[in-house]
Amino acid sequence: MRVDVFTIFPEYLEGPLGVSLIGRARTGGLLDVQLHDPREHAGDRHRTVDDQPFGGGPGMVMMPEPLFACVEAAAPPRPLFLLAAGGRRFDQALARELAATEGFSLLCGRYEGVDQRVADHLCDGELSVGDVVLAGGEAAALIVIEAVTRLVPGVMGNDESAVEESFSAGRLEYPHYTRPAEFRGWGVPEVLRSGDHARIDRWRRAMALRRTLDRRPDLVPEGERGLGLEDRALLDEF
Repeated sequence: MRVDVFTIFPEYLEGPLGVSLIGRARTGGLLDVQLHDPREHAGDRHRTVDDQPFGGGPGMVMMPEPLFACVEAAAPPRPLFLLAAGGRRFDQALARELAATEGFSLLCGRYEGVDQRVADHLCDGELSVGDVVLAGGEAAALIVIEAVTRLVPGVMGNDESAVEESFSAGRLEYPHYTRPAEFRGWGVPEVLRSGDHARIDRWRRAMALRRTLDRRPDLVPEGERGLGLEDRALLDEF
């Protein structure tokens, strides 16, 4: 998979992209991340990429010329997404969709944002990682790259790791425990030490349902009333 990132701060990304799963994926040839700096395509000796907004107002806006020139010179994989607070909410479903492609690209805004002509005529869409405003798109780019990369076959080593995690089946993941069995008076649930794998599977599904209903009721719009008989029985059992 190839991912191109357009940013005036490539050094912001170089460290995180070289470690952990992403770093190993790049070393192993599963992921090719290319960073491009629009300043290299600025038209003056000061490498200017921003200017005052038409109509007045605070802050500066990224100019279209360097961004168009940078993207056109790189010929990046499409789709190209502008990372912006007003974009489509990035979620696990879109991460899975992108993981099934050969690549995509991300454009990191800065300052007050980018000239609207960049969004309208250069990018294929806008993505937001949440209802927050960041100083720039670089942190959001890292979130998107990591969420997608870990779903690429071979990156996590055990592809089953992505099957039962949060959002994979429209609910949050069940809680996990490891050794020791007792810690400061808090014990591991007995069912997990029972060796009864069928019962463990039922408990995990019940805990996933309970956690989802408690923490993310929006994922189960009708609450417990929207559950089937089997799921209601699991909640009653545990």
